[in-house]
Amino acid sequence: MSILKKCFDYTEARKAIAMGYYPYFREITSEQDTEVICNGKKMLMMGSNSYLGLTNHPKVIEAGVAALKKYGSGCAGSRFLNGTLDIHIELEEKLADLVGKEACLAYPTGYQANLGCISAIVGRGEYIVIDKYDHASIIDGCLLSDGTMLRYNHNDMKSLEKCLIRADGKPALIVVDGIFSMEGDIANLPEISELAERYGANLMVDEAHSLGVLGKRGAGAAEHFGLTEKTDFIMGTFSKTLASVGGFIAADEPLIHYLKHKSRALIFSASLPPASTASVIAALEIMEEEPERMTQLWENTDYMMKEFKAMGYDTGTSCTPVIPLHVGDMMTAFRMWSRLSDEGVFINPVIPPAVPPNSCLIRCSFMSTHTREQLDMALDKFRKIGKEIGII
Repeated sequence: MSILKKCFDYTEARKAIAMGYYPYFREITSEQDTEVICNGKKMLMMGSNSYLGLTNHPKVIEAGVAALKKYGSGCAGSRFLNGTLDIHIELEEKLADLVGKEACLAYPTGYQANLGCISAIVGRGEYIVIDKYDHASIIDGCLLSDGTMLRYNHNDMKSLEKCLIRADGKPALIVVDGIFSMEGDIANLPEISELAERYGANLMVDEAHSLGVLGKRGAGAAEHFGLTEKTDFIMGTFSKTLASVGGFIAADEPLIHYLKHKSRALIFSASLPPASTASVIAALEIMEEEPERMTQLWENTDYMMKEFKAMGYDTGTSCTPVIPLHVGDMMTAFRMWSRLSDEGVFINPVIPPAVPPNSCLIRCSFMSTHTREQLDMALDKFRKIGKEIGII
């Protein structure tokens, strides 16, 4: 039997396509903004992770173009060998300063940052303790390590403590999302940090969705709770708030020095392209110079949360710009996505395995650059279709 048989036998997605309920790989032919052109149609973008609306900022674009002209399109090698540019070092210094750590290491993607850090740090006879709702890249980093993975129930501190007791005093690393990407809630870092200290574990926080969203300077959940010093590793991505692609790990200098020489995902990957690197530097500068963007993001978030709840939508435990509308079964999620799409609203349906069975949701995410007029227009559609489908 051919190893490829499973590929030819895979029919689930084709069935969804045939039914007209396939919401993935939609073709966008415009910049990522509050409005996009999708499949030739103008749509309100309510499903982007560009929280501060920087993907089309002139300064970000100009920085990328200038770096492309100066350094070329790529580095033709890994950071370990010929792929370290002066702007890579500049970016890492700025990121370390932002999140309050001694040093930083940039990876080509956020996924690789989690893979590269976790697999290098956790070895045989050691434990990785993660929230059941942590991002897939965290789970895959655990699977690549030689350690034992333990999973605790989402934001359940008693469940976390049971895992730490099970680790029985052996070296352990707790890895948790700052903001959970589907639920939109925030990790209970104060209690997680307290338990880590009590049981002698170390702590890593994935700030992918909290960078530019939480904290006085937008440094994320660790800053938000005043726990930067007690967080050993801070991970972040460039593909959300920072308007590009890539990721980083920030920590004390000896930890970053170790990763530079032990992280296979870094050593054996080509380095972050110059244009992406320069774009992130520009985005960081804008974030610092224009704090009103984060203020506006939260005004938009609070407004939409209030309106969704007033309509009768179940937003779960969300308290951030990621607002899920819990709709139940898969077909309801697809129907709602389809009707919202018909009405010109771009959102993302989330189905198993990303969520538990019969816990499907419509994932909305908001940007600081959404106008009140756009938000109200979207709310009219959510009200109309929610009643039509029977969700509200």
